[in-house]
Amino acid sequence: MSKPLHHVIIGSGSAGFGAAMTLRDQDANCAITMITMDSLPSYNRYNLPQVFRGCHDWRELLALTPCRYEELNITLRRASRVVDVSSRDKVIALAHQESLAYDRLLVCAGGRAYVPENLSESVALMHGFGSFEAAMRVQRALPANGTAILIGGDMIGIDLALTLIDTGYQVTLITNQQTFWPHEVEEEDKKPLFGALKTAGINVIEDNRPISVANNADDGPAIAVGLEDGTQVIGDVVMPFCGLAHSVEFMLGAGVDIERGLLVDPQLRTTNETVWAAGDICQIWHDKEKIYKFYHGWKNVRVMGELAARNMSGSSEIFDVEVEDRLDLDKEGHLRSTFWTH
Repeated sequence: MSKPLHHVIIGSGSAGFGAAMTLRDQDANCAITMITMDSLPSYNRYNLPQVFRGCHDWRELLALTPCRYEELNITLRRASRVVDVSSRDKVIALAHQESLAYDRLLVCAGGRAYVPENLSESVALMHGFGSFEAAMRVQRALPANGTAILIGGDMIGIDLALTLIDTGYQVTLITNQQTFWPHEVEEEDKKPLFGALKTAGINVIEDNRPISVANNADDGPAIAVGLEDGTQVIGDVVMPFCGLAHSVEFMLGAGVDIERGLLVDPQLRTTNETVWAAGDICQIWHDKEKIYKFYHGWKNVRVMGELAARNMSGSSEIFDVEVEDRLDLDKEGHLRSTFWTH
């Protein structure tokens, strides 16, 4: 009797979780290991704004309880960082010196928040929002009716901004080229979208690049953001929402093709037949346009994870590269996105 295949998934977000559940549905006997740098089991990071609506217990956000992973025979490796992958030997190296062998590998590592280069030295003064712990730190740092300054305003940031307004906080949005990312919005089409944000109560600052972040020397809120025209914006927390910096460093020695992300065919297979990629980290070949493209947003990410898992199990499904990308206003004048809803 042959030994069951060992599937390893790097990443426990929407793509990784969807893949793990699909792999178990496809094969009751295969071995599945999920590796994540997060200290918590899989949860939906798009629900993190709910901490401002009173969700302060991380267990309320979990996709599955820890004991459920054991029941499904899925090994969950939390707080573990992959530092190298050898696709030739089919071995993963972890930061704490352990090695882990696999038969088939799915990379769903996603990325980290991108911070504009001119503000990179001020990262210590900004708050992230990529984990439950980070979200709770923001929640504790914002006083009642306090002001959050958002730089950029990608769609995750926009969703948080609307939640903050709904729950009694003040929001200043300093726009840039990443505003509304991952949607690609022409400049002339942004005006009504900015208008909807202003109507919702957000203070929108356009065409005025942030050039510094510093502690506020005056009494009152703690942070001052300096703008290109010489003015300042004062608030209690500053948060960058400028899209993603894709986490591909640990794959540089894996023997797969990489551009900004991992290059995959429409079946989500890399240039190595034992390695697939799904979610924010992969660029999928678009044959009509003859380029590799990213497809972000929670709906696309989940579809990718489940599709890759089925293909790892023997299917030959193709990701729909013509997926709709739309951002507009509904009849009530609220933002409507094919990727996110508020």
